[in-house]
Amino acid sequence: MSLETVRSFFLTHAPGISVIVTEASSATVPLAAEAHGVEPDQIAKTICLRIGEDVVLVVTAGTKRLDNRKFKDLFGVKPRMLDADGVIEATSHPVGGVCPFGLPSPLKVYCDLSLQGFDEVVPAAGATNAAVRISPQRMAELTGAEWADLCQ
Repeated sequence: MSLETVRSFFLTHAPGISVIVTEASSATVPLAAEAHGVEPDQIAKTICLRIGEDVVLVVTAGTKRLDNRKFKDLFGVKPRMLDADGVIEATSHPVGGVCPFGLPSPLKVYCDLSLQGFDEVVPAAGATNAAVRISPQRMAELTGAEWADLCQ
């Protein structure tokens, strides 16, 4: 179960961080912001993309959109989003619960610079009603993420 892999990840790598499970869905940025009492941009949304044969995760501030030009300048190709089945296959997490934690195998993670304006962000935690509260820097450290300017 995806939520359990995320819980296990935090127990092993950051036992001080608890997974928060809500009654309400947090599957979209507006729902997540409401459920956790934060601004929409504090929701750290994770996008699953294919770059050639590789799958990568890009974590951005909630209302930000990928900038195709910036993406192509950095990676040499246009971003291609995975469909729901591809996302589950790559991450084990359902759409609406995708996060860079508790993955079945390592994926390259990129954190967009848009997250650096916050002391705390709220990424999903493997389920459509689960999340964690974490500093962007700690999230990048725990996931081995690289910082990149990828959004508009």
